[in-house]
Amino acid sequence: MLPLFGLAIGALVAVLLQPTVPQDLSRYVAMAVVAALDATLGGVRSSFEHTFNDRIFVISFLSNALVAMALVWLGDQLSVDLVTAVVVVLGIRIFQNVAAIRRRVLGG
Repeated sequence: MLPLFGLAIGALVAVLLQPTVPQDLSRYVAMAVVAALDATLGGVRSSFEHTFNDRIFVISFLSNALVAMALVWLGDQLSVDLVTAVVVVLGIRIFQNVAAIRRRVLGG
């Protein structure tokens, strides 16, 4: 439940502070948020499966965000839109994690 608690605290802080992101960095921040959401839901899933390890969660959280931002940067350098590729890959993982959590909570 620690990842879910962290996600809730982060969302609450963002709603209260309403930070602004420069237009040039918005693609990178968006990818970092999607990657962090993927890692968080993966942490929730592993918590339900009793395989949660906080060290693996932190490494996954940081590495996913860094790799996603690096791919976006590489796409910008090559004038190729890699944002879509990152969103598709992470989106599939997010939906898989949500489905696993739903099966664990609701059964089936």
